[in-house]
Parts: sequence; C-alpha cells; structure tokens
Amino acid sequence: MLPWRARILRALGFISASTVTALIMVAVAYRFLPSPREQRSRQDLNQLREQYSALQRSLREVDQNIGDLERRDNEIYRSIFEAAPLPDSIRRGTKPVRKRYDYVLSSNDELIAKLEGEVTALKSRVSKQRLSYDTLEHLVKTKEEMLAAIPAIQPVSNKDLSHIASGFGYRIDPIYKTPKMHTGLDFAAALGTPIYATANGKIAGVAYDEKGYGNHVIINHGYGYGTLYGHMVRANVRPGQSVQRGEVIGWVGNTGKSTGPHCHYEVIRNGEKIDPVHYFFNDLNAGDYERLVKIAAASNQSFD
Repeated sequence: MLPWRARILRALGFISASTVTALIMVAVAYRFLPSPREQRSRQDLNQLREQYSALQRSLREVDQNIGDLERRDNEIYRSIFEAAPLPDSIRRGTKPVRKRYDYVLSSNDELIAKLEGEVTALKSRVSKQRLSYDTLEHLVKTKEEMLAAIPAIQPVSNKDLSHIASGFGYRIDPIYKTPKMHTGLDFAAALGTPIYATANGKIAGVAYDEKGYGNHVIINHGYGYGTLYGHMVRANVRPGQSVQRGEVIGWVGNTGKSTGPHCHYEVIRNGEKIDPVHYFFNDLNAGDYERLVKIAAASNQSFD
C-alpha cells in the first residue's frame, strides 16, 4: 500500500491533468464550436443570404424586363414616330450601372447598401422609361392631330365619282379657249350642294373674287397644309373659326369666273398647289382611286 503522501500526490496529479484537459477542451470548443448565440446569428445570416439570393434573381429579371422595354422603345416605338433613340447615358445616368447581382457580401450593412444601390439604379431607369413613354404619348397625339389635318375626303358627296368635271394640270380655259394651268379639281354639282371641309383646321379667309374664285373659303390645316373651295353660292363659316373634317363650310354656286355650278377645290402644301386627286384616301378604295385618276386626267376643259 502506497504511503498517504504518494496517494495525495497522485490525486493532485490526476486533478491537475483533468483540469488542464478540461481547459483545453473548453478552449477548443470556444475556438471551433459555435455558441448558441453564434449559432442563431449564423442561422440568421444564412437565412438573410438566401433571401438576398432570391432578391438577386428578382433584380436580374427586372433588369432584363427593363432592358427589353428600353430596346423596344428605341428600336420600334421611337422608330415608328421618327424620334431619336435615348442614349444609355441618359437612361442609366452618367455612371455606368453594374449589371451583375452576385456580390460576395461580408456583412449585413454591405448587403443592405448593395441592395439599395441596385434598387435606386433600377428606379432611375424606370423613371427615364416612364418619361420616354410620356414623350411617345405626346407624339401619338401629335400624329393623330397631323393625320386629322391632312386633306383626306372629297369636298362634295361623290360616291359614284360622277361629279369630277376637270382635273389638275393644263386645261382649256372655258372662256378664252386657250391652254391654262388649272390648279385644282372641279366638282360639278347642283346649285346648293353642301361643300365639306376635307380636314380639320381653322378658317383663314372668306372672300369674294369677281374675276376669279367668286365666293370662296380658305382653310389653314396646319402642318403645311391648306385648302381652297371656290365659286360658292354662300359660305357657312367665318374667319378664325375652327372646323372639323366633314363639316359643311358652304354650298355649291356659280359665282366669280365660272361657267356652271361647281366647286373648284385646291390643296396647298407648303405654299405650293398640288394635285388634290391624291388626297381622297379616306373616301376611296384602290379601284375607285384608279378610276378617279383616269377621270381627272381625261377632262380637257375646266369650269373656271
């Protein structure tokens, strides 16, 4: 049997070894094994990273959708309305926008900062696109106004095309019997037949010319277009009045230099009188148009 001193020393050695071992194990545990609080923090961080990954995918989709809208805007919509494409420097600002959404994040603050940056950039692009669509909407309205201002119907009802009496070009003057430039179309019709505005516009003049157009009306349609309606028995409008296509502006007469009741009709574009036969596209199909062109070309004496 060991003496009691030896037993005490052995016990003390065992206790010391156990204590050192326990301390080492605790140190290792603290070094390599997370505490419950750390485990919760890591779980929260992992969950946050998963959510961020989902946001990354959403941001990529939004970026692609906005990119598609921008390309469609530049290549289709603006092309239709003859508007210049918006450059990327305007759409995306002076600083280039990074298109990658796969950042490696080291902290929650960095994650939030990156998200806020990308969302702000996308909001800016959406705002620019909205302004672009506002511009296109204005262009659409302008085009609609322009189309309504282009002469597009016959000034008198002429479905069977029987009222064309003389066409545009050199014709025999009915009084002097010599070739003379005829700057419009003559529509022969009964006295008092309604005469219609052929496009939207504003009345630029209502006058009487004894040796020319007689009672006549001039409409300024804007966009470089104007029309004249001559030899009326009476006008139904006043200067400065706005009129719509198809509105009655007067009635067929035989005033001024005229050899019979008719409406002398002219189309003026940018100050030049042009053949009105090409401005009845709301009235005529392709077959009627070809017939009308032949009828107008065949007439060799004007009514005025």
